[in-house]
Amino acid sequence: MGWRRLAVGVAGAACAAAVVVLVLLATAAGGSTKAYTVRAIFDDAGNLISGENVKIDGVKVGTVQSVTPTPQAKAAVVMSIENPGFQDFRSDASCTIRPQALIGEKYVDCLPTQVRVEGTPLPPPLRKIPGGHEGAGDYLLPLRNTSSPVDVDLLGDIDRLPERERFTIILNEFGAGLAGRGSDLNAVIKRANPALRELDRVLTILRNENHTLAKLAVDSDKALAPLAKVSGRVADFIVQSNKVAQATAATRGSLARNLELFPSFLKQLGPASERLRRFAEQTTPTFTALKAAAPAINEAFTSLPSFSSSSEKFFKNLGQTAKISGPALVSVRPLLKHLQTLGSAAVPFSSNFSSLLGSLSKTGGLERLMDFIFLGTGTANGYDALGHFLRAEGVGNTCLTYDISPSSSSGCRRKLFNQGSSTTATASTAAKPNPSTMGLVMARTLAVVEGATPAQALAKFPGSAPTPSELSAAGLSEGLATSTVPVGGSTAGTTYYSPSTAGTEAGGLLLHYLLGNE
Repeated sequence: MGWRRLAVGVAGAACAAAVVVLVLLATAAGGSTKAYTVRAIFDDAGNLISGENVKIDGVKVGTVQSVTPTPQAKAAVVMSIENPGFQDFRSDASCTIRPQALIGEKYVDCLPTQVRVEGTPLPPPLRKIPGGHEGAGDYLLPLRNTSSPVDVDLLGDIDRLPERERFTIILNEFGAGLAGRGSDLNAVIKRANPALRELDRVLTILRNENHTLAKLAVDSDKALAPLAKVSGRVADFIVQSNKVAQATAATRGSLARNLELFPSFLKQLGPASERLRRFAEQTTPTFTALKAAAPAINEAFTSLPSFSSSSEKFFKNLGQTAKISGPALVSVRPLLKHLQTLGSAAVPFSSNFSSLLGSLSKTGGLERLMDFIFLGTGTANGYDALGHFLRAEGVGNTCLTYDISPSSSSGCRRKLFNQGSSTTATASTAAKPNPSTMGLVMARTLAVVEGATPAQALAKFPGSAPTPSELSAAGLSEGLATSTVPVGGSTAGTTYYSPSTAGTEAGGLLLHYLLGNE
């Protein structure tokens, strides 16, 4: 059936061409005006007469001045473009004869230039016909830029006949009108259908871009290969997109409202984005450091569950302890008030004590106090070749009480350096020093302690004390060197004491004994 329809169309075109020839022979040639005139060459201008409209996108911009045949058996249609805004046809302009009504009236539909990308330069204007030629002064629109499709009513006239007669008409018309004109038929068919002409243009563009298309095919194959591996996901995406589209259509009112509010949102988004950028710049060092600490943080969170489990028992015990200690802490409140009062009252003392400690620390008083304690301890406790011995002993008796008058009832009759006979009874009861058992120095010292003067002690116990060399010969002089001896030890900051050469004096003997040099 396809070839039949094509044959019917060609036959109709041949009949229309014959009718056009008769019409053109009977039509007088019309003159041109001073308006912008375009002389368009068509294969067929059947039923197009002077005075018909010239339209661009459905708007009338001029009229047809004349329709005349050409020596090449074509139709020259002279159009007067009256609208100044369209008096600039370019070399890529196109015109087509179209039916305007069912009664066979026609009009010319033109396009001054083809649609192109903004910024692309315009093609040159139409060539003006020079003098001495037919249509001199008009702008020529060549045959390749025009088309005159076969009208549907012509095909309808043939469709009313039986199939046999249709086929007969097609063969007769082909034989009469197209004998030996195969190339003309090919050109007429292409120009008769604008779709074929446009297809030819598309094929020409594709032919010129065959290398680009080949590369596009290769790149597309590479790009589509990953999609082919996830074709199931792509199909699911399309299905989900359909659901989203349906949901969007159901809420198109809200979507329209969102689009209305979108400009104001963008106005507010600009400053917010700027603030977000500044915030990101300021927090970049923080997140950089956080990245370095991320392993430790991960380890902490990994260990957190076990820590939580182990701390659960602790918090339970802490709760039980809190229940018990809570009342006790509440009962401590009065004590805290008293402590607050005490603390307020102790502020002056604390300040003074702090000043005292600070002064002692700055002036070395603490070190001197330590020296005093150390040396005092060394004074009371001596050390010789045999070991430690006690130089001072505290005795608890009735003489510890301080009396203003000697005749007090405390019972103590002791006097320092007692020489009188009032203490005879007491002295007779005291143990008397014996140089043969305790040594000459110790006997004299005990005599002084008992109240005798140094001269009396020397007179009572005559003789000379052994020298250090004699003690060394006897094996008892260890630790009794004659060099400078640190009092209380070799601690840094302590005072050093050098023994006096007058060691045989009573005062020197007692001082040596008290300072640990004897």
